[in-house]
Amino acid sequence: MSKIQLVVFDIAGTTVRDNGQVADAFIKAFREADIAIPEDEVKKVMGFRKMDAVRLLLDKFAPGSPDALAKSIHDRFIRNMIVFYENDPHLAPQPNAEEVFIRLHEKGIKIALNTGFTRAITETILLRLYWDKGTGNWDNGADLIDRVICSDEVPFGRPHPDMINSLMAALDIPSAENVLKVGDTEVDVEEGRNAHCGIVVSVTTGAYTRQQLEQYQPDYIIDDLQELISIIEKE
Repeated sequence: MSKIQLVVFDIAGTTVRDNGQVADAFIKAFREADIAIPEDEVKKVMGFRKMDAVRLLLDKFAPGSPDALAKSIHDRFIRNMIVFYENDPHLAPQPNAEEVFIRLHEKGIKIALNTGFTRAITETILLRLYWDKGTGNWDNGADLIDRVICSDEVPFGRPHPDMINSLMAALDIPSAENVLKVGDTEVDVEEGRNAHCGIVVSVTTGAYTRQQLEQYQPDYIIDDLQELISIIEKE
């Protein structure tokens, strides 16, 4: 029997398709404030709480900027992302994401989503995918996802372990050894390590390539979420 009782999934790039739209929304929000940010620098802060990401980029490209500017850029980013997710005709789960959710539930494993997005952006995604009501492309009659937490709902976002700790408490998971964390960025790996998760998995479907992810030494690097099943079965 697997030791894993909970799998914590990132959203954009991990369970929801992202073809660079998050980075584009960041670049646009900064451009509207007359600050040019290279795409490769934006990718370095993917996965962070988005206000933290804004501040990191401002510190690098516009040092000494007031808090009001950071808030303004962050607010623009939220608006850009909500409009995008409300209207994107191609918004969809990553391949096999919903099937993996079902398989994990069949094994008695709980499923949670955590994200660097705010609740407002996250709810837009959940509504579009019908993940808020457990009525996605499946019919087993149970909730598809057990819990969702956003970075604006905890004291500290990634790489701090607050979101995972909160999920464990809410879902009655006694030990982080029983948690598998999966995400597509460096900071997802750091979050999993800081929470002392039993298994930390990186996926190549998001912001980072396999070669880039290898630098951060997750326990596994996968190309498809389906690979999680065999990982869990052998642990």
